[in-house]
Amino acid sequence: MSDYKFCPTCATPLAEVQAMEDGGLKARLRCPNCSWTHWNNPTPVLAGIIEYRGQVLLARNAAWAHKAYALITGFMEAGETPQEGIAREIKEETNLDASELNLVGVYDFQRMNQVIIAYHAVADGEVSLSPELVDYKLYDLPDLRCWPAGTGYALADWLRTRGHEPQFMEWPRR
Repeated sequence: MSDYKFCPTCATPLAEVQAMEDGGLKARLRCPNCSWTHWNNPTPVLAGIIEYRGQVLLARNAAWAHKAYALITGFMEAGETPQEGIAREIKEETNLDASELNLVGVYDFQRMNQVIIAYHAVADGEVSLSPELVDYKLYDLPDLRCWPAGTGYALADWLRTRGHEPQFMEWPRR
């Protein structure tokens, strides 16, 4: 259910407790001492389909064991809008400046307990990757292959708006 084991308020071990909520009976981690509740709500994650000089930029994260390339993603900061957040992430991770941002859609990514807010970004400048990225590739639209997961579905939806029927790659099973 979660990585939480102890209450962050009083350090009492948490217990899974069934309680009535608006949607009915729900099991949540709760503190039996002070009633603190771990809601375990999904985290919003921003994703950018970066159009750079007529091609799409995909990058490979340094932490990934596999050699896949994907969209630029990151977490929102407190006090910023999703548009400000993805423009910041694009700048931090690629050094590119986003001149245009358009919402592609919102995507469910339950495996990571995330909600992905995806944007198409037109960006320019000179690419310089942050230390969290090890490589990038530029793709012509017909050469893009989508992956059957959150940001891959965003890329597929965006490709359809550009008149391209998306092609999906085989995804390794866990």
